[in-house]
Amino acid sequence: MPASEPTIREAVIRGSSGKTRLYVFGALAALLIVGAIFAESLCPCDPYLQNLDAALQQPSAAHIFGTDRYGRDMLSRVVAGSRVSIFSTFLLVAIITTLGTAIGVFCGWARGQADHLLMRVSDLCLAFPGLVFALAVAGVLGGGLHNAILALAAVSWPKYARIARSQTLAVRETTYLKAARLAGCSTSRLILKHILPNIAGPILVTAMLDVGTMMMELAGLSFLGLGAKPPTPEWGSMMSETRGLLQTVPWAVFAPGLAIFAAVMVFNLLGDAVRDYMDPKMRGR
Repeated sequence: MPASEPTIREAVIRGSSGKTRLYVFGALAALLIVGAIFAESLCPCDPYLQNLDAALQQPSAAHIFGTDRYGRDMLSRVVAGSRVSIFSTFLLVAIITTLGTAIGVFCGWARGQADHLLMRVSDLCLAFPGLVFALAVAGVLGGGLHNAILALAAVSWPKYARIARSQTLAVRETTYLKAARLAGCSTSRLILKHILPNIAGPILVTAMLDVGTMMMELAGLSFLGLGAKPPTPEWGSMMSETRGLLQTVPWAVFAPGLAIFAAVMVFNLLGDAVRDYMDPKMRGR
């Protein structure tokens, strides 16, 4: 028995460390979200105001991130762009999570020809690199932020459908679900009360880990001209506008780039912390 005490103590310490990381990165993510909500109030200048006399100024006390070619304050545009970039990403993740989960639960529950057809469609989506496929879809739709979200949603749902389907098939065969069916529970009640609560964990963790990826892909589409359009302050389009100034005015490109890096890092680390906290096997590592 004494030999097991260090192991128990180490597990407690590691579990506390996991909670600490979850709280720290959760607080940072919450700070980013609150900043995005109150972006207009936090901007030191009007992010749309042009002043050609102050164009391409270096970082200074008046303009911490300098100005762009139109004399707009880069710090204000980065702060204002956080609302578009972060909430567009949340909307995209919500769409693909809901759509993929609904399709996966339907396939796992109904099976048959519908299951076969939808899984072949998901195989087709997964056979292509996601961003390349999204570029093609966004090009057909005509560009714009809403069309970029739709394009990425059209190619990103299969991951969630696969997870939901496999989890539904596993839960479907459990004893308690069979007992609920024998008790006369309707299909809708079985799905809402028994299946969804039991498969929500892996899906939510996947969604958390996907926030950073979707943010990068949305910024990538905007950078290529298929996302947000100027003068909308969106981080990817801001980098696209100033990419020709990289050698002469690097701060105009680095400011939105650093914002993307910081936001993606925070949400990725938060996703890792949530995964480790919810997975008992990972807590002891």
